[in-house]
Amino acid sequence: MSATNLLIVFYSSTGANYQMAQWAEEGAKSTGANVKLTRFPETAPKEAISSNPAWEKNVENIKDVPEVILDDLEWAEGIIFSAPTRYGSTPSQVQSFLDTTGGLWFSGKLLNKVVSAMTSAQNPHGGQESTILAIYKNMCHWGAIIVAPGYSDKVTFSSGGNPYGTSTTVDQSGKILDDIEEGVKHQAKRTVEIASLIHRKQRF
Repeated sequence: MSATNLLIVFYSSTGANYQMAQWAEEGAKSTGANVKLTRFPETAPKEAISSNPAWEKNVENIKDVPEVILDDLEWAEGIIFSAPTRYGSTPSQVQSFLDTTGGLWFSGKLLNKVVSAMTSAQNPHGGQESTILAIYKNMCHWGAIIVAPGYSDKVTFSSGGNPYGTSTTVDQSGKILDDIEEGVKHQAKRTVEIASLIHRKQRF
């Protein structure tokens, strides 16, 4: 049986969502999935980045991670998005890329992609759930299949208890303040599992 193709796409200004993406990569690879770890292109001006030492340090840290391209979306059977909240919605870097997917959508190449999402904020009520739902709203237009972690495993309760997708609180330096590693890995494994079930018939 062919391994499931899982794409992980993150946007991370100070490092938290990069760490979450790496945990997701570990969880997915433990299932035998083919995993691509990519990042949304950074569109912020250099002046803004250099004004924040944590942001500037993270940009350097992730420079060798490939930027996501449309071919990656077409390749993937499952996709995990990880991005911080911006005023209760997605950062402009995320939406700017999603706005370029119209051609794939129009040709039906995003239909039935299995998708899941994660996020972070600087306080527990900083828009975490609404950010995940904002990502899922785009996915509804794709005709994608949303796979939230729900309460499919007890680890969800110990890693924030968010059934929409793993979320966490971070400090200004980007440090993750919650014990979410196992929750992220479970979400990744669940995404691979459902993607495998849905796309198995299409591969044979």
